[in-house]
Amino acid sequence: MTGIRRKTTGRTGSEAILPGRDPKAVLHPAPPGHADAGRFGTPPRVVVVGGGIAGLSAAVGLAERGVAVTVLEREPYLGGRVGGWSTELADGSTVGMNRGFHAFFRQYYNLRALLRRADPRLAGLVGLSDYPLVHSAGYRDTFAGLPRTPPWNAFAFVARSPTFGWRDLPRLGTRAALPLAQVSLPEIYHRLDHLDAATLLDRIRFPAAAKHLAFEVFSRSFFSAPQELSAAELATMFHIYFLGSSEGLLFDVASDTFPEALWEPLGNHLGSLGASVRTSTRVTSVVPGGSARFEVRTDSGGLEADAVVLATDTTGLRDVVHRSPELGAPWWRARIGRLRQAPPFLVSRLWLDRPVRKDRPGFLGTSGYGPLDNVSVLERYERDAARWAGLRGGSVVELHGYALPGEPSVDRLRSRMLAELARIYPETSVAGIVDERHELREDCPLFPPGGFPERPSITTPDPALVVAGDLVRVDLPVALMERAATSGMQAANELLRGWGIHGHALWSVPDRGRSAALRGLTVDRR
Repeated sequence: MTGIRRKTTGRTGSEAILPGRDPKAVLHPAPPGHADAGRFGTPPRVVVVGGGIAGLSAAVGLAERGVAVTVLEREPYLGGRVGGWSTELADGSTVGMNRGFHAFFRQYYNLRALLRRADPRLAGLVGLSDYPLVHSAGYRDTFAGLPRTPPWNAFAFVARSPTFGWRDLPRLGTRAALPLAQVSLPEIYHRLDHLDAATLLDRIRFPAAAKHLAFEVFSRSFFSAPQELSAAELATMFHIYFLGSSEGLLFDVASDTFPEALWEPLGNHLGSLGASVRTSTRVTSVVPGGSARFEVRTDSGGLEADAVVLATDTTGLRDVVHRSPELGAPWWRARIGRLRQAPPFLVSRLWLDRPVRKDRPGFLGTSGYGPLDNVSVLERYERDAARWAGLRGGSVVELHGYALPGEPSVDRLRSRMLAELARIYPETSVAGIVDERHELREDCPLFPPGGFPERPSITTPDPALVVAGDLVRVDLPVALMERAATSGMQAANELLRGWGIHGHALWSVPDRGRSAALRGLTVDRR
């Protein structure tokens, strides 16, 4: 229903074009001000450090208002952790590679609005028809065919799930489960951030199979085991994807390599707005400037800037702040220095010499298969992989292992991942591997119990310095890529507000539970 004009239920109560099909989506109005930076003799100059989703969102928001923007990205490609590059295989093929599967949910309103700047019809995305979950004990759940609107989606899931039946309902810890249905931002963090997700699930007394198959799969999508994830983060996630939104749990994926489908068009759009985008440029520090507020120093020189957006990953933010001793205030710098990363994860992509079975889904979530958390069959949706598979008569299969304990290595994990793949898709046990690539990384933010007060906010002690990314505190129901996109536009809005320039409206799923009756109940904090 995108493009349908209806009276929204957001704070303004005004008419607006809904960003999706949910009539309860919430409009967060733009900060008021002048139309653009035209009233300035020389437009403000902003350097955006980081060309991932958050940085690109901030850059677009500023450039559209006439601000002079320069994006500096250390990698040779845009997209950050959703970026991609080319690699040459042993058979001589040049193919795309990236850091693994990403799901573009329909409730990612601000991310999709960002992509629409360069791709109005979102042709760079394609929908997957199913999102099955399997457990090694033989359980299988699916979200295909469920009604989208809460609470009917939950009732339908319980009615047909092999892991969660009506007979389990009387055994639930109802009061402990209430926060899942009455999420309100940011209050849910004050209620539940002291708990870890595993403890909350134990108190609710979900059936073991349902807990492992559904909730653990979702928890690990934050790159954390449930014992290391804030219960408030889990409750917020459950609200975004299930009980708080009627957009459904099915999602879109990139229809081609990430650069071709997403970031090259958006980079071209930024160029058309007059912005400068510099890849392969590492920022070393941000120091007081001469003719401007800041000088942003790189390996190849420095740029003067009236304002700076730090839109890096956790490690990059810590490093830049550490090397910039005059940036911010001591307490803020100390908080940045305490930020933690989630445990390592592994993405293994295999180019096989024969196809997997035709009925294998494009994406499969798994539980109980050792370090293996999901399996993707890329030729089901990605044009680049489909071309290779069609020419070679094979398949392109990707394996993810999240929240890996200890000090994992590719050499130790490879055989285990392949063995688990063969348990799930037995035909792969006889397939030859034409080539393979492995990405073992440790650069995603960690949201541990009790960590919410330590999260950096978008604003800093310096009004000309803002922070964006999926690591920052955003008091809206957003997560993962949508948190990155939302924070980038909020960072742009903060700078625009300071210059008296009109900002950008944002959307979110309802920012509180959809049931007024449940919201009125008290919550047990035991």
